[in-house]
Amino acid sequence: MTVTVDLDTDIKVNEQIKDFVQEPGKYKVIFLNDDATPMDFVVEILVQVFKHSEKTAQELTMKIHKDGTAIVGLYSFEIAEQRSLEATKLARANGFPLQIQIEKE
Repeated sequence: MTVTVDLDTDIKVNEQIKDFVQEPGKYKVIFLNDDATPMDFVVEILVQVFKHSEKTAQELTMKIHKDGTAIVGLYSFEIAEQRSLEATKLARANGFPLQIQIEKE
C-alpha cells in the first residue's frame, strides 16, 4: 500500500524586521567639592581636559564650591571615563584629592 501526501509548498511568510537603532547613552561627569583642591587647579583641569573656556571653567568652579557639585560635561561613556581618569590622574600627580563621578543621564 502506497500513501501519497500532497505538501503545500506555496508557503507565504510575512516577515517584518524592524531595526531599532538606539543612540548611545550620555553620561554626566560631575566634580565634587573638597577643601584641599585649589580652585585655580580645578579651573586649569576644566580648561585643559574638558576643553571649557576660561570663563566657563571659572563659573563651573564657583558652582562646585557653592553647591558642592557641578556637571562639567556630558559625553558618551568612553569619553566621560577617559576624561575623568585623565583629570583624576593629574589631580593625584599634584597631590590633590579631587573626586569625580560619572552618572548615566
